[in-house]
Amino acid sequence: MQPYRLRPALATLAAGVTLAAALTAAAAQDRQIALKLSHGFPAAHPLHAAVTQWAASLAQGSNGTLAVAVHPDARLGKTFDHYDMARTGAADIALAHPGLQIGRFPLIAAGELPLTFANATGGSAAFDAWYRGHAAQEMPDVKFCLAFVHDPGTIHTVRRKVEAPVDIGGMKVRTAQNTLAAFVRLLGGAEVRAAPSELRELLVRGVAQAVTLPWQSAILSGTDQIARNHLDLPLYTTPFALVINKRRYAQMSEAQRAALERHCGNPWAARIAGPWAAWERAGRATMALRRGHEVYSISPAQVDAWRMAAEPLTVTWGARVKRAGRDPDAALKALKDELGKHGAAF
Repeated sequence: MQPYRLRPALATLAAGVTLAAALTAAAAQDRQIALKLSHGFPAAHPLHAAVTQWAASLAQGSNGTLAVAVHPDARLGKTFDHYDMARTGAADIALAHPGLQIGRFPLIAAGELPLTFANATGGSAAFDAWYRGHAAQEMPDVKFCLAFVHDPGTIHTVRRKVEAPVDIGGMKVRTAQNTLAAFVRLLGGAEVRAAPSELRELLVRGVAQAVTLPWQSAILSGTDQIARNHLDLPLYTTPFALVINKRRYAQMSEAQRAALERHCGNPWAARIAGPWAAWERAGRATMALRRGHEVYSISPAQVDAWRMAAEPLTVTWGARVKRAGRDPDAALKALKDELGKHGAAF
């Protein structure tokens, strides 16, 4: 009687083997598609390594039929143009920097508002979960994959410390993104625009007296050799979006699109942002231990003063969102609620 009792199990096993074989055969029939992924970060940057791991996982998940070549250093086009590179097909997948184009993507610019994010690990998971409800409307001419932010940056000064918003008055500051540039102007400072590779020289020549950067990025750029005062405050973040050319996506088989969708889910937003966030946070500890450097905190009352000073930026952001036909108050509340769920609200 023992063989008789095994028949249902054997039949189930045989059916599973047959299904697996069928799926493998279907995948084998998918034509291989070579994809170009472009971003503007150097190959030595942890974000490049994270994106390369994403590409390798996608290749594996598609049984090798989606082969992604990652192009760093803005080799395929300027960082400013990366959204449109994905839109036109100049790149099949691109890491867009939406904030560079003022007013074009008003919702995602919430990721630039000062004193919003405490960290980028939970912050990126929250930001991606929130923006998924807006991406199709705000970025209709690409296939949205995921969004994230970098770990919060702060202000690093050469001589006098910046503790209160009034301290920015009269100071020339290299700003990392457009909302922060508006903040500096609002506080009576002068913004200086420059690439990271130029920052150390700007400080040496006195063209700028301060820079805004995340912690390890300040070390990588060499500005830590000149700017030795570091405000310990999560002042700002910058949002990014991984986007895909729609025609390329349409050319994929059902199995290939399914593999891509698995790599465009919320968990991957945190996985891509995580190594970069850890790298930046390690820079803070390094800076605090360096002789001649001061990493300093400010009082809760001073933090409140920064929040009040930044309120006009939220008003400006809200006006742009309204012009786009959406409710800024509801959107910002939803983002802050999501940040709270992920332990990333400041």
